[in-house]
Amino acid sequence: MQRHRSGPVRSEEARRAILEATARQFTEHGYDGFSIQAVAAEAGVGKQTIYRWWNGKPELLTDCLLEGLLWDERMSVRDTGDVDADVCDWLVRITEAVTQPDGADLLRSLFAAASANEAFGHRLHEALNGDEALRHRLEIARRDGELETDAPVDRISEFLIGAVILRALSWQPVDAQTIRELTEYALDRHR
Repeated sequence: MQRHRSGPVRSEEARRAILEATARQFTEHGYDGFSIQAVAAEAGVGKQTIYRWWNGKPELLTDCLLEGLLWDERMSVRDTGDVDADVCDWLVRITEAVTQPDGADLLRSLFAAASANEAFGHRLHEALNGDEALRHRLEIARRDGELETDAPVDRISEFLIGAVILRALSWQPVDAQTIRELTEYALDRHR
């Protein structure tokens, strides 16, 4: 016997249109400048469709992060053959993204929403710590002998991302020297 899902069916086409509209609205107008109504109008759906699937702007933006629709160029990690330089470069780009006014507002809003909703907190962790590009670059460093073969790439990634987020949330400046020190600390232990 086939079971039917109760409630509205989520159209993949509508979901994608909403996420793409969210990313464009955020990029053009910043966190405070975009609205669910503007996203709905651009995506060609009703506001009620968005609220049926997401609780609000933080959840929409988290899904955009998970889908690679926000800060895509900043999320990629280059591979020049020097893991220290590549990780530092990546951290500089991420830091720039989260310390710009809109990026800082986004980050604070995401964490406020995560503190009020456990399921959303898990999704946010996946979006921020689930960065496959950084882990992939660290795994290449392991393979190429720049790091120990058992270096815990997940923990190194979590440490680096957490350090940047902590500094951004607490309004602490993050300069190139700080980034180099964080990278050295994280990687030197596993050479």
